[in-house]
Amino acid sequence: MTTRTYSLPVAGIIPCDVCHKEIPLSEAKRFEAADYVAHFCGLDCYTSWKERSEVLERKDRQNGR
Repeated sequence: MTTRTYSLPVAGIIPCDVCHKEIPLSEAKRFEAADYVAHFCGLDCYTSWKERSEVLERKDRQNGR
């Protein structure tokens, strides 16, 4: 198991998980999964992230992971 340490956002500013644009935490779109929380600046970045994640999941299933 890997332990990650997370730093708190400075003054409520966080990076988008896709384009790394700095956004206010209050304006971020959040996706919560079992092990992490991803933040997005908008629906375009969320859609891009979701499509990329689905492709990786399909490849993992094909490779027996």
